[in-house]
Amino acid sequence: MFKKILIANRGEIACRVIKTARKMGIKTVAVYSDVDRDALHVEMADEAVHIGPAPASESYLVEEKIIDACKKTGADAVHPGYGFLSERESFPTLLEKAGITFIGPTPRAIAAMGDKIESKKAAAQAKVTTVPGFLGEIGSPKEAVKIAGKVGYPVMIKASAGGGGKGMRIAWNDAECEEGFALAKSEAKSSFGDDRVFIEKFIENPRHIEIQVLGDKHGNVIHLCERECSIQRRNQKVIEEAPSPLLDEKTRQAMGQQAIALSKAVGYDTAGTVEFVVSQDKTFYFLEMNTRLQVEHPVTELITGIDLVEHMIRSAAGEKLSIKQEDVKINGWSVESRIYAEDPYRSFLPSIGRLVRYRPPQEGTTDGLTVRNDTGVYEGGEISMFYDPMIAKLVTHAPTRQKAIELQADALDAFYIDGIGHNIPFLSAIMQHPRWQSGAISTGFIKEEYPDGFVSIPPQGEALKVIVAVAALIDHTNNARRREISHQMDGQPVTFAETRIVCIDDIQQRVVVEGALGSPVTISFSDKDGSVTESFELKSKWWPGDFVWNGTVGGKSVNVQVRPILNGFNLSYRGVSVDTRVFTQREAELAALMPVKVAADMSKFLLCPMPGLVKSIHVEVGDKVQAGDTLAIVEAMKMENLLRAERDGIVKEIPAKAGDSLAVDEVIIAFE
Repeated sequence: MFKKILIANRGEIACRVIKTARKMGIKTVAVYSDVDRDALHVEMADEAVHIGPAPASESYLVEEKIIDACKKTGADAVHPGYGFLSERESFPTLLEKAGITFIGPTPRAIAAMGDKIESKKAAAQAKVTTVPGFLGEIGSPKEAVKIAGKVGYPVMIKASAGGGGKGMRIAWNDAECEEGFALAKSEAKSSFGDDRVFIEKFIENPRHIEIQVLGDKHGNVIHLCERECSIQRRNQKVIEEAPSPLLDEKTRQAMGQQAIALSKAVGYDTAGTVEFVVSQDKTFYFLEMNTRLQVEHPVTELITGIDLVEHMIRSAAGEKLSIKQEDVKINGWSVESRIYAEDPYRSFLPSIGRLVRYRPPQEGTTDGLTVRNDTGVYEGGEISMFYDPMIAKLVTHAPTRQKAIELQADALDAFYIDGIGHNIPFLSAIMQHPRWQSGAISTGFIKEEYPDGFVSIPPQGEALKVIVAVAALIDHTNNARRREISHQMDGQPVTFAETRIVCIDDIQQRVVVEGALGSPVTISFSDKDGSVTESFELKSKWWPGDFVWNGTVGGKSVNVQVRPILNGFNLSYRGVSVDTRVFTQREAELAALMPVKVAADMSKFLLCPMPGLVKSIHVEVGDKVQAGDTLAIVEAMKMENLLRAERDGIVKEIPAKAGDSLAVDEVIIAFE
């Protein structure tokens, strides 16, 4: 067995590998760039080596620097994680020449499966069902349009060396094909150093289901059942689960056998994933094989009880698989949410900066319910513009799918982040969505259910009642603290009923609060004439300054995030985030007379929607533009974002230029 492993990666996957290595008694080495000097994976590892500047092309992607770090520290093996060098054929070849073991597939397997064009050819030879398309190299937009016409719209334009949703575009007509071809090539070149793309038929209303495989160097390969990754945005997975709510045992076994056949055909000897696009009638087609550990591997680990990283290490050390196919059983259900540094209220644009507050929910297993949080960040750390915007992967496991979803919703409510934009409100909203809960999903779910982007969910139903009740109790607690500090009423608790008006936007709910702190408090909802319509008993140990209100409302355990605002507090629960203010009757009357502040008109400016690099400007001063015209392209976190005109206008001024690094809301173009 290895004595020391170097992890050629960063962030949460580096931390994940370190945890298993530590469990196995293996020492670890981290590598880091300039901006990662104080990163969590550096702190967790036994040793750390600096490998260069922030851009990955000058640090994490430089094979020679990784090998030098191995020699410097005496590491006898390298785990690549995912991304970066994990699927580069030359990397394990160079490691082998240096006498260092690669904890991953052979160069042959990477070459066969890492290239999406060649992998489809190999799959066809192994009699794996494949998607119709054109697998040759495409030289120009015109050629792409011609091929797409033969394949038949809609088509998927994909980077041959791609992954993680980058270098991928869907086209429904010739114009979208030309534009998508250019963008896919550009993103592929930027992310993978390989701008080759191919075209295949886009299966409408599909589901994305993948089979986890595990092999060893003795010819043994098994599958660990499936994961469903259909909840995607811009072809980037957002929520994953295992098993899939679509598959039956017959389809599961058929997909598993094809995945094993393909793996054996290329001599696969470690953890990998065979991805399929699946129609709603359970017909499946091979999509690609990822010759590495997948981001979403925790859901498989939780339903099977198998540590994939440990088996990768043991396989690389030459050990035989200790598990046979008949040993693999599905136990319960697991759901994973990817928590990203992005603003869901601004078209999911990347958000960078310091994590002023980072308080994840408590991990562990209680009464058969498990919460796991894989992360590579910490409170006070920074989210950089140079790397993937993932903050954490929140994973839950329970006996049933519905229980796993409920547990995920509770954990998201308890996950407190401040300082940057994040997608927790969006993830929470999905957990409440009837279509998601029913399992009737597809890869078009987000686009279909949120066609105009994600907007703040209005408080209603059960969520509104919880927020109103919690707001009233928070106000009650704050008042008790003030009395204690000022010695008003000799600091004694209130023993009489207090009437309050809870104001949320245009909603005003009259409540009566009864009970002293430290004992159950009753919140009664009443109408205008004072008649009680509903009552809830609340219990909580919350005290001013706590970031999450944790307690029970009507006997149900809830987590509500609390953020102070002027004359009130913002409460977040189940994807609903609202400003709340609790008034006396007279205060409510006076508050209604306050003028409403009008926001400044910025409609004549194109603002940079996220911190990023201006790749190109597509207009000049004096140009007339129409709604929908491309104005500029801004690159952030390895993705190119097209900025289009929202309305017709004439370009007055262009303060920005290609190559500029802009902060959020900096002016790119001004219009007359």
